[in-house]
Amino acid sequence: MSSPAIFTDWNDTHLALWSHQPLRLQHRLHEMPIFSKDALADLIDRYPREQYGLVHMGAAGQRRFWREGEIGNMPGAGVIDAIEKGRMWLNLRNVDTVDTRYRAVLDAMFAELAERVPGFEPAEYTSGILISSPSAQVYYHCDLPGQHLWQIIGRKRVYVYPSSAPFVTPHNLEDIALFDVEVDMPYAPWYDEHAQALDLAPGQMLSWPLNAPHRVENLDCLNVSMTVSFNDESIRRLGKVNLANGILRHRFGYQPKSRAITGPSYWSKLLLQKAMRNTSWVKRERSIRRMVDFRLDAEAPGEIVELKVAA
Repeated sequence: MSSPAIFTDWNDTHLALWSHQPLRLQHRLHEMPIFSKDALADLIDRYPREQYGLVHMGAAGQRRFWREGEIGNMPGAGVIDAIEKGRMWLNLRNVDTVDTRYRAVLDAMFAELAERVPGFEPAEYTSGILISSPSAQVYYHCDLPGQHLWQIIGRKRVYVYPSSAPFVTPHNLEDIALFDVEVDMPYAPWYDEHAQALDLAPGQMLSWPLNAPHRVENLDCLNVSMTVSFNDESIRRLGKVNLANGILRHRFGYQPKSRAITGPSYWSKLLLQKAMRNTSWVKRERSIRRMVDFRLDAEAPGEIVELKVAA
């Protein structure tokens, strides 16, 4: 017997809107045992340090800040408890490469999408799990790959903005590609007048057009979501052009005029970003913006311990 469908309410309207408009759909991931709190605690216990990010952010309406930290030796159940009592989120990146059970879900998801959306067969895709505090927020940002958000536990509100200027510009995309930080984009409150605000509950997912900026506000409960990123050939080429253009602007002071993903300009930028992406200059610029400066406090769940940062 074949497994039940992952999407539970798909219809022809969804096909017409797919990738063109923000789209909220029903799914059944939240019913799977691998997404229970106990299963997630076990996953955290064995998660590689290089594959997770822990972020502490400012409260809504207060001074904006964005700090990176680490779990330390706290067990997974304690980490979830600390997040539930604090104001932070844990991103378990590339979960499909850490645990094959999540890869199986991801493969089934994209196999189903290939059947439902003719021509939608990304060459590569990956997923992560976000565990975040009640009332936590993710600041205004955008992602370079295609992106979906699948709600598992709790409720959140997602604001999705147009994928055009002034909400996102080529310079924004180039800086994200170069510095590997999505949340440094400029934002003004009046942007919200042009956003679609969509609430997500367990068993709902959200997709949006490529590079559409968005921000997230958790409602008053612990949240668990699955993020899904994907690339096809055009998205992959755009990513390389964004990186090359960012290097040209920031390292060499040249203002690139082309964003072409074919022809001589593209091929020269392909070589440039390949030669520069692992240089000490790029690594230094990224490390400055992603400095780890706190650890979870095992004695006081929800609190943090300051770490000394080398000058």
